[in-house]
Amino acid sequence: MSSNTPFDGAEYISLRSYKRDGTPVDTPVWCAPLHGKLGVFTLQESYKVARIRRDPRVQVALCDVRGKVLGPWADGSCVAVERGAREEAEAYAALNAKYGWKMRIGNLLSGLVGRRRRRVILAISLSA
Repeated sequence: MSSNTPFDGAEYISLRSYKRDGTPVDTPVWCAPLHGKLGVFTLQESYKVARIRRDPRVQVALCDVRGKVLGPWADGSCVAVERGAREEAEAYAALNAKYGWKMRIGNLLSGLVGRRRRRVILAISLSA
């Protein structure tokens, strides 16, 4: 599921979305290549999902676990993937392959507290 983006091998990326007033909000997330895009997961009720549904413009940059940006920002757009779509399953497979035991432990713990079923996949398309 290679996508050949500069972020394919990144442990974390900072996902920047925008509030109604244009203020940027940066969030460190895991990502995996997904057919020329980047796939990330988050809770469907998170504010970033609401911001992206309202305004699909995003920026991404390499970052560390705490969100400290380590490289230049790249422009893109983002959409929530429809639940049950093939792209959703492929994104989870790519995330599982990339993050291995970390993803499996996260899935187990999220499943125990009921968060796993509340996840949504976001597909990020980078501008050329």
